[in-house]
Amino acid sequence: MCDVRIEGGRVSEIHPGGTVTAPRGVGGPDVDLDGRTLLPGLWDAHVHIVQWAVARRRLDLAGTGSARAAAEVARERAASMGPGELLVGYGFRDGLWPDAPHKDLLDAVLPDHPVLLVSADLHSAWLNSPGLALLGRGDHPNGLLREEECLRATAQLSSVTTEMSDAWVREACAAAARRGITGILDFEYADNVTDWTRRMTTGPAATAAVGGDTSGLLIPTPTRPPIPIPAPIPVRVAAAVYPEHLDAAIGRGLRTGVALREVPGGLLETGPLKLFTDGSLNTRTALCHDPYPGMPSGGPGEYGLAQVTPEALTAVMRRAAAHGIEPAVHAIGDRANEMALDAFEAVRCRGRIEHGQLLRPEDIPRFAALDVTVGVQPTHAVDDRDVADRYWHGRTHRAFPFADLLASGAALELGSDAPVAPLDPWRSIANAVARTDDARPAWHPEQRLSVAQALAASARGRRSVRVGDRADLVVVDVDPLTADLAVLRDMPVYGAMLAGAWTHLAA
Repeated sequence: MCDVRIEGGRVSEIHPGGTVTAPRGVGGPDVDLDGRTLLPGLWDAHVHIVQWAVARRRLDLAGTGSARAAAEVARERAASMGPGELLVGYGFRDGLWPDAPHKDLLDAVLPDHPVLLVSADLHSAWLNSPGLALLGRGDHPNGLLREEECLRATAQLSSVTTEMSDAWVREACAAAARRGITGILDFEYADNVTDWTRRMTTGPAATAAVGGDTSGLLIPTPTRPPIPIPAPIPVRVAAAVYPEHLDAAIGRGLRTGVALREVPGGLLETGPLKLFTDGSLNTRTALCHDPYPGMPSGGPGEYGLAQVTPEALTAVMRRAAAHGIEPAVHAIGDRANEMALDAFEAVRCRGRIEHGQLLRPEDIPRFAALDVTVGVQPTHAVDDRDVADRYWHGRTHRAFPFADLLASGAALELGSDAPVAPLDPWRSIANAVARTDDARPAWHPEQRLSVAQALAASARGRRSVRVGDRADLVVVDVDPLTADLAVLRDMPVYGAMLAGAWTHLAA
């Protein structure tokens, strides 16, 4: 038990006891932890926030076992929609389907209703003929768009007004705070610095939930006024930059990890430059050294798809790094990861590789040697185990090698890749620890993390609460180090604090 005092948005004192104290009018009154556990605030190190906010309202296609089944789910939803209204679905995984997505399947059940169905990995989109007509692509042979075509189609057809999008993002961030999230690294395909500056300087200020029992000081009394959050968005944000916005970022003097002056409290910082080397496993576009089973020998895509040449990747990384903008390179297949690591070795800059799902053994120690952080998503290891067993057969002992990366000295950061997986840090932590989320045994249990390792990887390396730390904190009802997996996965979060102000308190 200890007492923690918060002043100026930071932890100022820690003494034996059991309360959290913050200045009145800023973070609220003294708070009795009452045996609960205080932890560093959690980050989700890979989010597509607008797509996650929108996906929370889309037709859910998770669990559909075939293209025909997905088409039938779409038909049932369309029956409750207005004539000509675009139906947007999300979450299909066709890697193990017995049939292939095709526009004819959707046309057969929805010949006059435009349909856009986005895959769970965000790398493919399936449309019917009316949906393709909205894109001006009525002559497309099968209605399945992949990679860049998918991104553009999704952005064009599923856009909403800025006001509505920002409102949905605020709701999604508030929900994340309720799960203990105090920061996100946003890789939305957008002008993120501009969008987040707007969201964090305009819009209604949020308030923490209050009211209820008075037996402990942690729960405010019904007559106590709401506790204000010091920004419209109740989390910190690192906003990624995309290549089309790199010139503008350089012109403004933006640097990765540096807070923007326009946003009070240092809540918004410039993130890394997002670059792509390949696609995804489910779409069979992850770039690998070995061919994909069933792909025509010598044909395009036999080994996956390269999104960039090694020379072009190195050139843009060198330019960004020269101006203080660190790269974050999407790489899933082992050949793509080798290319990304080679580029980091050539440029000699800090940065990140996102996903790092399939690695050659000789590449694993290179992350630490080159000071490259690897952003991993443990739920992908659970969700993709079957498709990996099919398409990466004989290589899955080096797929999602979290324990090997940590043992080599690499810095790991956990994320969800929301909406590919829910924006819930406890699900990521539990899947990193268990390597399964059903009744089956752990998939490659040798790559499991301990709870302590997973917590640190979810808190930007913070392992404890210390004097001088930012007062970005989370209070949970159960000690994660002693919780069983079921409790860990659904961890009851009692409170979350950002810069010394409560963003969530359980009723």
